[in-house]
Amino acid sequence: MFSIEHEFDSTVVTLVDEGAQPLAEDVVINMFEDCVTIEQFDARTDTMQKITLSIHQARDLAAALDLPEGVYTIKRDEP
Repeated sequence: MFSIEHEFDSTVVTLVDEGAQPLAEDVVINMFEDCVTIEQFDARTDTMQKITLSIHQARDLAAALDLPEGVYTIKRDEP
């Protein structure tokens, strides 16, 4: 299950693990104008872990989900 919320400065996607045991903590993805953050609570350290991706890294990740094993370069339409 997942939810999508539009905040003032970002879009927030929350992924909820509904599979068989053991369940993972929710993953919260914040999409801002200039970056994407991915957060998940780590019960072992009792802290919230955060990863920040540039917009280019996020686009590469999205493309990689549909590609077979290999090394790729994505052509960007930028000035």
